[in-house]
Amino acid sequence: MSVLTRRVTRALAGVLMGALALPLAMSASVAHADEVRERQYWLEEFRISEAWSITRGAGVTIAIIDTGVDGNHEDLRGAVVGGTDVSGIGSPDGQTPVGSSPAHGTMVASLAAGRGHDGGDGVIGSAPGASVLSVSMSFGNTIIPADEQIAEAVIWAVDNGADVISLSLTRNTREWPVSWDRAFGYAEDNDVVVVAAAGNRSAGTEVVGAPATMPGVLTVGGVDRAGVASARASSQGITIGVMAPSENLVGALPGEGYALWAGTSGATPIVSGIAALVRAAHPELDAANVVNRILATARPVTPTIPDPLYGFGLIDAYDAVAGDVPLVQSNPLGTIDEWVQIYRRGNDEQVVYPLGPVATPEAPDAAKSQPVTATPEAGLTREIPLLMVGGGLALVAIVAIAATFSVLRVRTEPLD
Repeated sequence: MSVLTRRVTRALAGVLMGALALPLAMSASVAHADEVRERQYWLEEFRISEAWSITRGAGVTIAIIDTGVDGNHEDLRGAVVGGTDVSGIGSPDGQTPVGSSPAHGTMVASLAAGRGHDGGDGVIGSAPGASVLSVSMSFGNTIIPADEQIAEAVIWAVDNGADVISLSLTRNTREWPVSWDRAFGYAEDNDVVVVAAAGNRSAGTEVVGAPATMPGVLTVGGVDRAGVASARASSQGITIGVMAPSENLVGALPGEGYALWAGTSGATPIVSGIAALVRAAHPELDAANVVNRILATARPVTPTIPDPLYGFGLIDAYDAVAGDVPLVQSNPLGTIDEWVQIYRRGNDEQVVYPLGPVATPEAPDAAKSQPVTATPEAGLTREIPLLMVGGGLALVAIVAIAATFSVLRVRTEPLD
């Protein structure tokens, strides 16, 4: 491999509204086995690579509803099989990144279904054999309200063959518009697994917001490398289903290169990919039983199940695919259709229900938990200054980029 030159790219320094730039010293080596793949600690620690002995997700389609997925990145070539734009400013195939955080969708897709390159290099997703539908939407710079875009995107994804829908976004409110009742109910009625991010405390999301509050949606919270709920990169709420890694993540950038980032926007596609593995290994199962397998095989962190901070526990990809799990008759997380019947009034007014008190994350009792074992970074020898960016968006926000990320450009020439 050529000597790697890593510089902060100016293009991403200001993608966030009110972004805060801070220096970050990071160790990295310059001329050995691919550093990007080495950083993907979650593949082994959450037993994803072990699950690949059974399936890599072939035959399953994941819809990434986000800022657009660049299918030309070397780690995503061949993965994107279709797409659309609901923002009014993107390309018809949904593969042109749009909005104030255009890199986000490509980063998300790479963690769900990235293929890597050259054997062992680059980002590989939880389900590297799965296909991707890219639905591009824009947060805040279009005349089409984000709520309407999301509703249209969900319906399009269902109609175009999505088996799993991945939503790394939040409305930052517990309630949602009536249009979402219909869209998410349509996904439910058509046997599609919907996975959504819990949100990030650093972006002001103390408790989960829609779509993570919606019945039937598999909500993903985030943990650090020790398996402890992230104080910055995860919010809390009684609707959290499982926890996945949300810190020290690496994702593919549009065009070329990679970014280091944190947040439940990264944890969510990791779980979406695992849902794709379950669907590939068990094509006979409906969405309710796919969700149930993921919940039932999670590793509990506290005696309370589900716990308002950890949900059912830490995701375990291999057990979700290979475990012996009894069938269920309905989604353990509820159904949107039933919720609408109970909580919507004739004038479409919503009855808001409480999500419980907010707690501060702390290390669980070692005797009662099964945290992921932290391991040191391998082969890191040289200090390289990078950039950490943090920030948040108001109404509908991308939740992981609104936490923190640093750009890691990999090129054979220095960047200007």
